[in-house]
Amino acid sequence: MATAYASAVIDAPIERVWEIVRDFNGLPKWFPIAVDSVIEDGKRADQVGCVRSFHTADGAHVRERLLSLDDAGFNLTYNFETPAFPVSNYLAAMRLRRVTETGATFAEWTATFDERPEDEGVYVELIAKAVFAEGWQALRRAVQGQGTA
Repeated sequence: MATAYASAVIDAPIERVWEIVRDFNGLPKWFPIAVDSVIEDGKRADQVGCVRSFHTADGAHVRERLLSLDDAGFNLTYNFETPAFPVSNYLAAMRLRRVTETGATFAEWTATFDERPEDEGVYVELIAKAVFAEGWQALRRAVQGQGTA
């Protein structure tokens, strides 16, 4: 099993960061990788079990299911229903923690998944850097009111 991980410190209160992250349908508002998003079957974006369907900037269609949403703990988990990458058993988590010294937010994004033997290590690097680390940078810009670009 492979693990991709990226963390960041976002100079904003955890409540403000969580307000953005917890919106499971809100990726296009803060992350340029997602150009559109819809929650399937008329469910709410904060309803565990809902599926977000979105397209990436390169035209890929991705579907992800919200598995848990914990407002008190500032974390959520989701999986791939229609993968963005040729991996299996993908389980991702986004977790926020309050930096008590500064009032900033410590953010972690992690995923575990299985890669094909011929792809070993390829998607760990790609997901950790091009998705998770870039995602935190985009979220930082969004929180600071600089949009998604």
